[in-house]
Amino acid sequence: MKESKKPDLILLISFLLLVVLGFVILAGVSITISQKNVGNSFYYLLHQIIFGFIPGGILGFLAYKINLQSLKKISFPALLSTLFLMILIFIPKIGTLLGGAKRWISLGPITFQPSEFLKLIFIIYLAAWLTRHNKKDKKLVFVLVPLIVILAIVSGLLIAQPDISTLVIISIITGIMYFCAGTPLYHTGFLILCGISALSVLIISAPYRINRLLVFIKPNFQPLGMGYQLKQSLIAIGSGAIVGRGLGLSIQKFGFLPQAMTDTIFAVFTEETGFVGAIILIFLFLIFAWQGFSVAKRSSDLFLKLMAIGICSWIIFQALINIGAIIGILPLTGIPLPFISYGSSHLLVELIAAGILLNISKYAKK
Repeated sequence: MKESKKPDLILLISFLLLVVLGFVILAGVSITISQKNVGNSFYYLLHQIIFGFIPGGILGFLAYKINLQSLKKISFPALLSTLFLMILIFIPKIGTLLGGAKRWISLGPITFQPSEFLKLIFIIYLAAWLTRHNKKDKKLVFVLVPLIVILAIVSGLLIAQPDISTLVIISIITGIMYFCAGTPLYHTGFLILCGISALSVLIISAPYRINRLLVFIKPNFQPLGMGYQLKQSLIAIGSGAIVGRGLGLSIQKFGFLPQAMTDTIFAVFTEETGFVGAIILIFLFLIFAWQGFSVAKRSSDLFLKLMAIGICSWIIFQALINIGAIIGILPLTGIPLPFISYGSSHLLVELIAAGILLNISKYAKK
């Protein structure tokens, strides 16, 4: 592979703007919550910088410099290690229960979410696996069935937590990457059918998921119960009007809007910056996705192409699901807004993913 030694400039700028904007938004949202919870106005912002941005920036830079072909060799051991960490979640005194879900590992002062690392590791593994099987027999039993077995193991661990939002993201990424690998179309159709069937069973099996679906279909359903978060999100967005109340001047973040720093941070940002701010943020995500998919299209190496497709699909669909849920066009989920929401685990991994994508852009045709 011939390296240009220069990353895609537009991709780099859009990524940096998203990260900077994320800190600006978090600074305004977290001050009041930080002061109330720990007596330090900048606690959550500093935590995001120290445990998310700094290690993520260092690892992202290393990912930008690494020989990408070496990722093929470590993809399977990395996947096994991540699955092992996800099993550790269920061991008492290691796994942490929060909000009815067991998704975090606590090691002294450090708490992290293995499922966030799983997203990137699974993309790398799937890209390596599909590259290895691309020129072999494409019969269902040799290509798709082994993938479904691996996906079933991953799904079982995510369902047990439960973390259905991450499972949906990984399933979407898998379908897109599998289709783009040049596999027969009926394989992808079968994969989609399996995914829809499994999701339907998961929704039916849990009353709270059915209630979320009811809230989506009928926004006024239980306005002080299951529908409270959506109602308060829409109030925040509507209050922002065209240009917003001004940065840091949100009213909804003062105890009215649940998860203001994480799941619903887009609603707070829109309240403060209005329709104009929301469009700018969405536009940055679209530029990032457009340039990322352009890098994938221009990559001659299948492994790099599939990794780029996987990373871009992950970021753009996670942003779409988060924003869509907040404005009521998709069912509510517990998924963070990439680069923006509070959470050191997801920011760290997203910075690494951006480093890999910028690295791939060095090898893309100009």
